[in-house]
Amino acid sequence: MNVDVIAAGVLAAVVGLAVGLVLGWRVRARSRQPVSPQPSAGSPIPEGAAEVVAVLRSSAIVLDENTAVVKASPSAYAFGLVRQDRIAVPELLRLAEKVQRDGQIRELQLEVPRSRDTTQTLHVSARVAPLGDRLLLALVEDRTHQIRIDEVRRDFVANVSHELKTPVGALMLLAEAVQDASDDPEAVQRFAARMQREGTRLSRLVEEIIDLSRLQYDDPVDSPEPVEIDNVVAAAIDRCRVDAENRHVRLTAGGTADLQVLGNEKQLVIAVGNLVENAVSYSPEGSKVAVGVGRREDLVEISVTDQGYGIAETELDRIFERFYRVDPARSRETGGTGLGLSIVKHIAASHGGDVNVWSVQGAGSTFTLRLPLHPYRPGQPPGVVSHAAREAP
Repeated sequence: MNVDVIAAGVLAAVVGLAVGLVLGWRVRARSRQPVSPQPSAGSPIPEGAAEVVAVLRSSAIVLDENTAVVKASPSAYAFGLVRQDRIAVPELLRLAEKVQRDGQIRELQLEVPRSRDTTQTLHVSARVAPLGDRLLLALVEDRTHQIRIDEVRRDFVANVSHELKTPVGALMLLAEAVQDASDDPEAVQRFAARMQREGTRLSRLVEEIIDLSRLQYDDPVDSPEPVEIDNVVAAAIDRCRVDAENRHVRLTAGGTADLQVLGNEKQLVIAVGNLVENAVSYSPEGSKVAVGVGRREDLVEISVTDQGYGIAETELDRIFERFYRVDPARSRETGGTGLGLSIVKHIAASHGGDVNVWSVQGAGSTFTLRLPLHPYRPGQPPGVVSHAAREAP
C-alpha cells in the first residue's frame, strides 16, 4: 500500500531541497558541519536540511552511509524509532540498508511498539530514499488514528447491516402472512399492527444511524448558541411522555433553574431524551424516573435516575458502545437500537462535556451528563427550585 499523497509530496520536497543544498554546498566548498547531538564523523547533512527535518509533521530520520542517525526529528525519538543515535526498529533498519546498497526508494508498512512498557502498537508507513550521495532520508508517518477510524467504520457498517436485517426480514415475513390471511380480517389486523411496530423500529434505527454518523468524530458544535437547560429538560421529558404513561412510569424534574450552556439545543434535547427514554424502558411499571439539574463549579450536571433493574459492574464499561445492549432480549421487546447511549456520548463530547453512569443491580441507575456552564447575562443569576422535585406536567 502506498504512502498517502501528502507524505509523498513532503518527501519529494525535502529530497529536492536537500539535493539542491548539497550542490550549492559543493560549489561553495563549505566545511562539513555535523548536526546531530552525537553525529557520526564525516557524515554531515546539507545546510538547511536540519531545519526542514525539525518542522516536518512526519517523523524524519537522516542516516549516514553506516545507517547511523545523523539527525532525527523529535517525534522520531518520542515514538521510539531512534535510540542512542541508532534506528531501534529492526524492519526499518533493514529497509534502510537495502536502500543504501542499491539506491532504490522503498516503502513499508510497520507496527512498532508505542513504548517499552506497553503492549500498544503504532501503525506507521515508512519511506526511505537516498539524500545526496552518501545520506539517506527516512520519513515515517503515524497512521494509527486513520487505521482505527477505518476499523470503526467497518465495524459500524457491519453492525448496521446486521441490525437492519431484523426489522426488514420481519416486515417481509409479516407481509407474506397478511397475503395468506387475506380472508381473515382479525389476522390481517394483528399482522398489520406488528408491521407497524417493525416499521417504526426501522424508521427509528435509520434516524439514529444518521444522527450518529453526524456526531461520530466529536467535532465541536457548529455555530453554538446559548441554550436554556430548563427548555432542554422539558422537551426531553415531553418526548418520552407517551411511553412513560403506557408503562405507568412517573416522570419528575427538579434542581437548579435558569442554567445555560453553549451549544446546539436540538442535539442536547436528543441526548437528554435518550437518557430519559432509556430509563423509562428499563423501569418496572409504577416506578419513577427523576431528572435533576445542578451546578458544580463551572459545569452543569443533568442526571437521570431510575428505579429499574440496574446494570452489572462488568457491563458498565461497554454500555456506551454502538449497538451494545445489556439485555438484548429486552431491547428487542422495547424497540431499542443499542445506539441511544452512544449518541449521548458523542453529543456530550461535541459540547466539551462527558457522560457517566452509576448503577447497582436491583437498585436502579443514574446517568449524569456534564456540560460546560455558559456565563449568565447580567441581572439573571440562576435560581434554585424547591428540594421537592416538581412533577413533570
